[in-house]
Order: sequence, then C-alpha cells, then structure tokens
Amino acid sequence: MKTSFYVAEKGAGSYRLLAILRWVMVVIFVSFGMQKFTLQSAEGIVQFISNSPFISWLSVFGLRGEAYFLGVVEFGIAALLAAGAFSPILSAIGSLMGVLTFAVTWSFFFTTPGVVKWSLSTDPIAWNLTGEFIFKDIVLLSVCAVLFLASLPQSAIRSRSA
Repeated sequence: MKTSFYVAEKGAGSYRLLAILRWVMVVIFVSFGMQKFTLQSAEGIVQFISNSPFISWLSVFGLRGEAYFLGVVEFGIAALLAAGAFSPILSAIGSLMGVLTFAVTWSFFFTTPGVVKWSLSTDPIAWNLTGEFIFKDIVLLSVCAVLFLASLPQSAIRSRSA
C-alpha cells in the first residue's frame, strides 16, 4: 500500500488554496522569529516563559538566549513550511511544529498570572491586552493544523476530496 504525503501547491480545486495559508504562515514565522532577536521582545516574553510548564527550562539560556532559541526555532519552522511547498514530508513536519508552537503559546493564556480573570458573577472571561494578544494564537494553531492534516497521506484521513 503506497502512502504519499501531499503538497497543497500540487493539489486541485479548493485544496490548492491551502497554499495561501502556507505562505502566510511562512511570513508570520519569519516576522515572529525576527522579533525574538530584539531586546524588547526578549523582555516581553520572559513572563510567559517563566510561568510555562512546557518551556520554563529555556531560562537556563538567560533572557536573550531564550529569545534567540525561540527565534531560531521560528525561522526553522518558516524554512520547513517554505520547503514544504516542494516536499510533502517537510510540509507535514513544518506544520506539525507550527501546531506545537502555537499550542504552547496559547497555553500562556492559562499559565501566565494576571492574563485572565475568571468570574462567574461578571464577565465569564475578562482578559487584559496580553490575553487578547495570546488569544489570537488559537487561529494560527488552527491554520497549522489544517496544513498538517492536508499534508497527511490519504490513508491517514478517512475522507479526502481533491
């Protein structure tokens, strides 16, 4: 049984339109990666990293080192997604890494103190500007999930239409 991964750019119909999502995510990961090399960004993400059960270990690299590490990872994901336009397996790997990245960053919504105020009496979920900033990552996570699922072999997905 032959299992082959897919690339949106080689698809047909609405499947081909997923290529737009790939290139948007490449631009997003490149821009996020570039930001991590600035002091302002490094200082801005320290509160998220220090409170994260998933990436608090990055603090061993220091303030700038943890930001540099994340920047390099984001550049790597951008490169994998771009190469994924030509290599289906790289498409799957890059988009899965994107899913993991945004799953971790979206978890900051719950792990960073003061971002969300949960209440049964007033607004059920009241978040500050930081919370609003993080909340958008659920959309980016979803885009990467769609790209990942679209890259999988047909045998891995029950119904696939071209």
